[in-house]
Amino acid sequence: MASSLPDALVRLDLNNPVFQDNLLGLQKAERHAALDTLKKIRQLTWGQLYRDSGMKWEKISSVKPPSGIDAIYSLRITQARRCTAYREGDFIRFLTIAADHDSTYGRK
Repeated sequence: MASSLPDALVRLDLNNPVFQDNLLGLQKAERHAALDTLKKIRQLTWGQLYRDSGMKWEKISSVKPPSGIDAIYSLRITQARRCTAYREGDFIRFLTIAADHDSTYGRK
């Protein structure tokens, strides 16, 4: 599904209701940090996002993706939290913001 060029800008899809609940449920300082991260992602190309050491883009092998999705990925959205997402064309479609590191990978 990641058929776009690596120099295409990342487009955000924040429409998942679970992701929205997770984002809006964060404490103010952490919510602002998450929004800063989303703003940064919008300015990156896909190649830059994959290489950005602060984002720590990682494939989650322990979770089987739904039909039609190549893989689920984890990336750092705040200093303390990771979120899950998948790529569809130029879009990064956000799914969740995990309460802790282990739950991102389906271990809790």
